[in-house]
Amino acid sequence: MEMKTVGIRELKNNLSAYVRQVRDGEEIQVTDRGEVVAELRPPTPPRARPSMHPGVAALAQRGILTVGEANSPALYESLSPLMPPGSAVELLSEERKEPA
Repeated sequence: MEMKTVGIRELKNNLSAYVRQVRDGEEIQVTDRGEVVAELRPPTPPRARPSMHPGVAALAQRGILTVGEANSPALYESLSPLMPPGSAVELLSEERKEPA
C-alpha cells in the first residue's frame, strides 16, 4: 500500500481530517514544494518492561496513561518502613490483644 502524500497548505487547511486518518492507522507524508519533509503516523507503542503489567501497557498504548522510566532500587533504601517489622498475623494479634 502506498503512503498518502499531502502538501503543507492542504494539511493546514484540513488538519482535523488528516489527524483522523492517522488515528485510524494511516501514514501520511507531508511535502513542501514537492519534497517530503515529515511523516505523520500513529504513535509507537510504549516500550514494555518485563515487570509491566499487560493492563498498564494496554492503557499506555491507548494514551490513557504515560509510563515513566524505571526507578533505581537505591531510591527506596533510605525510606523508613511504614510498618514495624513482623508478620501481618503477629501485628493483627497484637492490635486485637489476642495470642498469636
